[in-house]
Amino acid sequence: MTKFVFRIAGMDCAEESALLRRALSNLPGVQDVACDVVNGKLLVTVQDGTLTDGQIITAVAQTGLTAAPWREAESEAIAAPEPGRWSRTALTFASGALLGTGLAIVASSGGWRAILGGSSGPPVCRILYVASVLSGLWTVLPKAWLAVRRLRPDMNLLMVVAVVGAIGIGEFVEAATVAFLFALSAALERWSVGRARHAIAALMAVAPTRARVLGEDGLESQVGVQEVAIGSRLLIKPGEKFPLDGRILKGETTVNQAPITGESLPVSKATGEDVFAGTINETGTIEIVTTKTAQDTTLARIIHMVGDAQSKRSPSEQWVERFAAWYTPVVLGLALAVAILPPLVLGGGWSRWFYEGLVLLVIGCPCALVISTPVSIVAAMTSAARRGILVKGGPYIEVPGRLKAIALDKTGTITQGRPEVQRVVPLSGHSERELLEIAAAIERQSQHPLAVAIVRYAEECGIQSTRADNFQSLAGRGGSAMVAGQQIWIGSHRYLEERGQETADMHSQLEAFANNGWSAVVVGKEHHVCGLIAVADSVRGNASDAIAAMRSVGLERIVMLTGDNRDVAEHIARQVGIDQVHAELLPEDKVRVIQDLVKEFGQVAMIGDGVNDAPALAASSLGIAMGAAGTDAAIETADVALMSDDLSRVAWLIGHSRGTLTIIRQNIFASLAVKGIFVALTVAGSASLWSAIAADMGVSLAVVFNALRLLRSKAK
Repeated sequence: MTKFVFRIAGMDCAEESALLRRALSNLPGVQDVACDVVNGKLLVTVQDGTLTDGQIITAVAQTGLTAAPWREAESEAIAAPEPGRWSRTALTFASGALLGTGLAIVASSGGWRAILGGSSGPPVCRILYVASVLSGLWTVLPKAWLAVRRLRPDMNLLMVVAVVGAIGIGEFVEAATVAFLFALSAALERWSVGRARHAIAALMAVAPTRARVLGEDGLESQVGVQEVAIGSRLLIKPGEKFPLDGRILKGETTVNQAPITGESLPVSKATGEDVFAGTINETGTIEIVTTKTAQDTTLARIIHMVGDAQSKRSPSEQWVERFAAWYTPVVLGLALAVAILPPLVLGGGWSRWFYEGLVLLVIGCPCALVISTPVSIVAAMTSAARRGILVKGGPYIEVPGRLKAIALDKTGTITQGRPEVQRVVPLSGHSERELLEIAAAIERQSQHPLAVAIVRYAEECGIQSTRADNFQSLAGRGGSAMVAGQQIWIGSHRYLEERGQETADMHSQLEAFANNGWSAVVVGKEHHVCGLIAVADSVRGNASDAIAAMRSVGLERIVMLTGDNRDVAEHIARQVGIDQVHAELLPEDKVRVIQDLVKEFGQVAMIGDGVNDAPALAASSLGIAMGAAGTDAAIETADVALMSDDLSRVAWLIGHSRGTLTIIRQNIFASLAVKGIFVALTVAGSASLWSAIAADMGVSLAVVFNALRLLRSKAK
C-alpha cells in the first residue's frame, strides 16, 4: 500500500471533507480516504502502482478544492499558514466595505429610515451591492457549480441560490448582507478552528532544531537535529531542551518531562538513564549519547500519531456526516415547497413565499452542525496530550466516557514494576551463590521484571553468571536453557506443580512467600529443585487513590489480571481496593477474561504495558498502555498511551471523555434547535434573510467556542 498526504487549500468545513471522500473513494485502487479538517490535511491510501499523486491532485481539483503535497517542516507543518487565507480575508473585507458604502449612500440621501425600509437607493448603490455579493461569494461560486454538476446540493449551493433569488426579487440590500455575513462567518470559523490548530502546534513545537554535538576531540559544534546520527555525543546545559532522545553518559540533573509525560514535578536523572527530545534539562550540565534519529524520537512519534489521529472520525462525527448527507437535500426540497405550495394551495403572494423559501435556504446551511464535532474531538485530544495522555483518534476519545468496567495488569501498572529479591532459599545441596548463578544465567535472556530483579540482585552480590544456551520461553510459566551442560528450568509455583516436583516442605515455603505478598521463582533440574527465590514488587504510591478515583467516576467493576500467584495478587488487590482478581493467567486466559467482561458490561478498558498484554489490549473496547514514553511498542499497540506511569490519569480521561461527549451533544442540539426555531419563524412569515444568516453565523461561532472550552479542561 502507498499513502499519499496532501494539504487542501480552502477545506474549512467538514462537509467539504465528505465531498472529498465521495470523489476519491471511486478512483481505482483507493483503499481509504481520511481528512483532517482542522489542519487541512488529506490522506489517501492506494494499492501500489495504481495511482500517482498527480492523478489524485487532478481529482481533488474537480471538487473545486486545491491539493498540494504535504511537506513536513522541522517543527511539523501543522502550524503552517493556510494557503489562500489572505485572499479570502481580503474578499470578505471588500464585501463588507462595498455593502457599507452602499448603505452610507442610502443613509445620506434618505436617512436610516430608508435603509430600514428596504430602499436600494440610486442605481450606483445596486452596483455596489452586486459587487459586494460577488466579493462575498467569489470562493463559494465554484463549489456551488460543482454541486449542481454532481447533483449533490450542499451549503454553498443553498447560499448562492438564496442570494441570487434575493436579487431576482429586488432585495439587493438583503442579498449583499447575506453574502457578506456568510463570508464573515466562514472567516470567523476559520479563525476559531485556527485556535485548535495553533494549540496543536504549540504542543508539538517543543524540541529545538539544533544540537550541540561533541566531537572526538571534545570540541563543540552546532548541528541541525536532522543531521545528528545515533550514537553521537551531545552536551546539554541547564535550562536547555533535549534535542533528541538519548541516554546520559556523564553528570546528574533534574528534567522537566511535562512536554512528553505531563508530569508536574521534575524527575531526577543520573548516568545510564533515558531522556526524551523536547524535555527540559533543569539543574546540571550533562552529556548524552543519542539513541534515536530526529524522525524516530518519542516526540516525533507522538507528532505523527496526533496528526494521523485527527483523520480518524469518531462515532459522533460519522453520525453527523450521515445526517448532513440527507439533511441538505431535505432542506432544499422544503424550501421549494414553502416557495410554491402556499401560493398554489392557499392563494398567497408569490413574492412573499418565494422570499420565505430563500430564508429557509439560508438557515438550512448545516456548517455549524458539521464543524462543531471535529473541533470538539481535536480540542479534546490536544488537551489530553498536554497532560501526557496520547489518544490515537476520535473513536478513542469517546470510548472512555462510556466505560462500565476496567481491567488492569498488576506488574508495572498497579505496582512499581521494579521488583526486588526478598529471600533466597537454596535446596538439594546447592548453595545460595550457586542458585543465584544458575538463575541469573537464564534470566539474562528475559526482560520480565522478575527476571531483571534476579539479575540485578546477583550482580549486586558480585556473582558472575555463567552462559545459558538454547533458551526457550514458556509462555506464562517461565523458561528453560542449557547451563554448564545441564538442562535448567525456571518458573512459577504453578509450573512447579505442573512438573509434579513439589514437596510438602516446598509448598509450605511457597505459601509463606504468598502470605507476605511475595512472588516465587523456582529453579530446578530434570530430577530435583535447586531452590526458591522470593521477589516482591511494591505497590505504586498513588494506586489506591487512583482506583478510588476510577470508582468515583462510576465504573461498576475494577478487575486485576495477572500471571502471578493468586495469594500474591489478592494481597495486592486488598491493598488498593480492587473488586475482583484473576490470577495465574496465561496471555490467552487474559483475552478470555476480557471477552467475558465485554459480554457482561459492553464497554471495557484494559490497562497494561502495551507489549506483554497486547492480546488483551486488542480484545478490549479500549486498550490503555502505561509508561509509553519508555516503550515504543506501547505507542503502537494501545488505543490510548499514558506517557508517564501515572494511573491517576485514567479517571481524568474518563471525566474528560464524558465532558467531550456532553459538549458534542450540546453543539448538535444548539445547531438543530436554532434551525428549528427559524423554520417555525419562516412558516409564520416572521423571519428575514439577514436575521437568518446572522443566527446561523452566531450558532456556528457558539458551537466552535463551546468546543474550544475543552482546551482548558482541568483535572478533577
